[in-house]
Amino acid sequence: MWKIGIVDDDRAVLQGIRKAIPWDELNAEWAGEASNGEEGLEMIASASPDIVITDLYMPVMNGLDMIEQLRKNTGYSGKVIILSGYSDFEYARQALRLNVSDYLSKPISLPTLKSVLNEAISDLEEREEMRMKQDELLQKLQLYEPFVEKEWVKSAAAGALLQSGLQSEIPEPYRYWTDHDHTVIGIELVYDQRAAKLSLPDWSLLRFAISNMACEITQAAFPRFDHTDLHTNRSVIIIHHDRTEPAERVRQRLEQLGVRLIDCVRNYLKLKIRIGIGERKSCIRDIGISTEEAFRAIDVTSRPAVPEQELYFYSAQEPGNAEAKSPVRPVKLYLELAGAIRTSQEHQAQTIIRDYMKRLEEEGGITKPYVSMLAGELWGIIAFAFYETGTVVDDIFPYDGITREMAKLQRPSELAEWLITKIGLVFGSREWGGNGKHRQAVDFMIEYIHEHYAEDLTLGGLADKVYISRNYLSMIFKNMTGETFNNYLTRVRVEKARELLMEKNALVYEVAEQVGYKNVPYFSTVFKKFTGMNPTELVK
Repeated sequence: MWKIGIVDDDRAVLQGIRKAIPWDELNAEWAGEASNGEEGLEMIASASPDIVITDLYMPVMNGLDMIEQLRKNTGYSGKVIILSGYSDFEYARQALRLNVSDYLSKPISLPTLKSVLNEAISDLEEREEMRMKQDELLQKLQLYEPFVEKEWVKSAAAGALLQSGLQSEIPEPYRYWTDHDHTVIGIELVYDQRAAKLSLPDWSLLRFAISNMACEITQAAFPRFDHTDLHTNRSVIIIHHDRTEPAERVRQRLEQLGVRLIDCVRNYLKLKIRIGIGERKSCIRDIGISTEEAFRAIDVTSRPAVPEQELYFYSAQEPGNAEAKSPVRPVKLYLELAGAIRTSQEHQAQTIIRDYMKRLEEEGGITKPYVSMLAGELWGIIAFAFYETGTVVDDIFPYDGITREMAKLQRPSELAEWLITKIGLVFGSREWGGNGKHRQAVDFMIEYIHEHYAEDLTLGGLADKVYISRNYLSMIFKNMTGETFNNYLTRVRVEKARELLMEKNALVYEVAEQVGYKNVPYFSTVFKKFTGMNPTELVK
């Protein structure tokens, strides 16, 4: 509730105003009173009223001196309303300088008093709502900061960083990168019978397990490193090593680390991985090149670095690398395409495919085997991106048919049109627009909101329960309900609050707590926004 304090040396005025204010209607309460400015300062310091109504001419300390001390010495930010029997221009001018909300003359009518207080409270409600939004934004920024930093590492691995190279563009935890050399270790999970049968939750758990294992093993060998997942079955470790360390020593340590990673994943997770290691780079913007080299090493290097271990170092002298006119693993393309599909941006996905295939056509020398390899890579990434959003493309396009169609593709332009057509069919299909999994997820959310509206509900928390990404879940919820998650949750809370208030068995602050609001003024603001009335109006 909003608190109101009064400062006046006339006892009759104090009592009269206290009786005249419609406390329940304003959702306000009495904070205290004082008979001069000095006592007023003490009352305000102890009671912290949101609104102060004060006279000007008082003994000991007048009203203007009190207001000036409030503003300058205590930082008081509440509303101050002057109620005086004198209309003096100089006083009015000083009052404006001290950010006084209103300057009223005695005697004041009840409608005027009510109107002025209503306006002051409306301003306070708007200010409180703005503060709550700012606090919420700050919390989100703090919550998302690790995510933003993680995405920056992924962009570095994909070669998607800005080209300016400004130190200020590098997040604080990674600025030490500029003083080190960098080598990328590419990790590729081999699709075997076990991996092919994994469900999405199991797949996510498996990637998490490989990530943890890779980080734990790498930490023992290279204290400075970063790990990030790229897409489907690939991830990378970016090693940051001292620029003075000899190349042969670095290669030996990287080889030992690669062998240990392969052995541990095989022995503990019963899975097979391939390791590719790119060349050492001194510039942060070249890390993406090292990533491409790492996965190219896996594809074209004929001889592993260690016998009977699928561990490969990139070498520009390798025949396949020397002849290649385009990246065997266009990592940046894969990331951008998967991101566009996960966020349902069909046009962006089409543009990414067309632009890349156009560049391949212009370069020339692209063979049919390369087109077939690229088709398989891209289709796997597209299928997995759709799978992460709850759509199983194998239910729309049988795998055998897809394989036969890919075998007929000979040019990048053909591949582009084939991919764009398939993506369009998935986006436009009934499977994408409202499949059973999507409907079940939204139904679960609606039921959960109605059962737990009094709790601290978040979209991220529900996303974890239905195994769908937060951003995508937000999109399908709005598509199927016509409103955002936050708006729906608020509407349910307000409707429940309305029911409780109409029963007249609880006070406003009690109802606010029962529907999930700890801040009563904010609850009143939200309630009025949705219903057009204050909650106190329903209590009467």
